[in-house]
Amino acid sequence: MKRLTLSALVVIASSAATSAALAQDVAAGKTSFNKCMACHAIGAGARNKVGPELNGLDGRKSGTAPDYSYSDANKNSGITWNETQFKDYIKDPKATIPGTKMAFAGIKNEKEINDLWAFIEQYDKDGKTK
Repeated sequence: MKRLTLSALVVIASSAATSAALAQDVAAGKTSFNKCMACHAIGAGARNKVGPELNGLDGRKSGTAPDYSYSDANKNSGITWNETQFKDYIKDPKATIPGTKMAFAGIKNEKEINDLWAFIEQYDKDGKTK
């Protein structure tokens, strides 16, 4: 009985540790966003730069940020940004949208991608945190 109880505790502890490791970290996502800041802005007062501002990205159709000159590839991609679309895109932007102007090699690390999404998706279209 003691062995069964101990085994159950080990399984529960392992599950909790795994869940914590996979949790999204907004602070780490903010740090990761430093890679994006040369071209993109987010938050209060964000404006288009070389790339469009990213406020309210979750649910926005690709190629529709006001006053940004998108490539035809982005405008015609048919993408509505959400978690899955973003995570696929950020791994290899040029493969996801051939012809995009975005000159970024991508992020391959799953945890970093999850953290970056957690940071980006917290902003509504007005640059306020949800």
